[in-house]
Amino acid sequence: MKRLQRSPRKRKPEPGKKPSLLVAVVANEKGEIFDLEGFAAVGADGPLLSPMTTEDTIELPYGSELMFLPDRSPVVMDLETGRIKPVDRNPYAPDERIYPVAAFNSPGVVLTRTCPYEERPGAAILPLFSYGAVGWHSQGFRSAGIVVDAEPRQDLRRMPREKVVSGVEQMRSRLPDNRLVRHLEHCALTYGCPAGKNFFLGRYEAPLPTSRACNARCLGCISLQHNDRLTSSQNRIAFSPSVEEIVDVALAHIARVENSVVSFGQGCEGDPLMAAGTIGPAIARIREKTAQGTINLNSNASLPHLLAPLLDAGLDSLRVSMNSVREACYTAYFRPKGYRFSHVVESIDLAIAKGRHVAINYLNCPGFTDSPEEAAALFVFLEKHPVHQIQWRNLNFDPQRYLQAMNAVTPLGPPVGMAPLLKMIRNRFPDLQYGYFNPPKEHFQNGPDAAIKKTKP
Repeated sequence: MKRLQRSPRKRKPEPGKKPSLLVAVVANEKGEIFDLEGFAAVGADGPLLSPMTTEDTIELPYGSELMFLPDRSPVVMDLETGRIKPVDRNPYAPDERIYPVAAFNSPGVVLTRTCPYEERPGAAILPLFSYGAVGWHSQGFRSAGIVVDAEPRQDLRRMPREKVVSGVEQMRSRLPDNRLVRHLEHCALTYGCPAGKNFFLGRYEAPLPTSRACNARCLGCISLQHNDRLTSSQNRIAFSPSVEEIVDVALAHIARVENSVVSFGQGCEGDPLMAAGTIGPAIARIREKTAQGTINLNSNASLPHLLAPLLDAGLDSLRVSMNSVREACYTAYFRPKGYRFSHVVESIDLAIAKGRHVAINYLNCPGFTDSPEEAAALFVFLEKHPVHQIQWRNLNFDPQRYLQAMNAVTPLGPPVGMAPLLKMIRNRFPDLQYGYFNPPKEHFQNGPDAAIKKTKP
């Protein structure tokens, strides 16, 4: 992988000037990335392949990474013939096998197209990342993406390690026996978790991982994989924090951060509703001490009877993860144990009825999310269940394997495009917020820009 330092800017072409094609970028067997002269970069929107231009891409955002994909041939456009095709070897060095290069974009950027490739025989499933289409133009890499949240909450430039380490030392002094603090230290310093770093830096949102168990078996679970061909990107929390440990971490964060958020439901745990017996008293205790801060729950929202007491205890917001608003497609990805999609919808309606802020953590994959069937279902869903925000998240899963899994459930029509989809939703639901991060309650008011208002870092 190669870490880039670019800012997400999209330049409009000069009047009367056609957008320029991006040059294809590939990698050799050593993982060295280079541009392929005479070939244009191509992006995939499901089965639709098209060349990438300066008009439909952005400069690769700072903190993004480039990855070369093993066991695969890149798909590019031959500028001489105009043909889009897989190229197995370097045309200028026929003995050199080449590989596709994809972009793993930094937070806040939703993919519009994925990296196209052709699997070679015996190709293994790709690791748990999102794989955006990327190309080269002028002096830099460009990505097929749209910035949906410009807040610098997880901007790596604002998280220098020496300041994180200093924050860790301060919190060790303040809460020396708190196991949850020790867990977050490991997340911040070993895994590089931005949420963990923010806690020790005293900014934005603090994680409160609590649950060791989950009642779903998501295809792309990053903390406990059921597929022996995939490796989890991090370990699930190995203990159950006490009410006191949770409360102390939450209050420490709320006391020193303006417009703070504390969140149950992290990548290093199961679903927090499985620990509702601990979380409920913790929320009540926090609210006994302070009315400040936003208490948020990231969840599959599968157990409405356990969610209701949390809402009554003082939970401010709910973010519900889903890859689809259609039960068959949802079930194929989440593979729920002991609940159905109807229970998820019941929880959403319950939280809305109680006046809480509700967001969908919508796992996006071009070719599926922007298929006409999914788009139509999403419009109907939003009419019936008026959530406040869509957090556009890129699905961290092999895109071709994911589309195969969804096509096995229901046929997918030609995609409408991610950019047109976002515009259509905005036109139909002008008060629906777009974002990536959980907003503080100070920004709960409706409006298209409410979710991405800046707070001081």
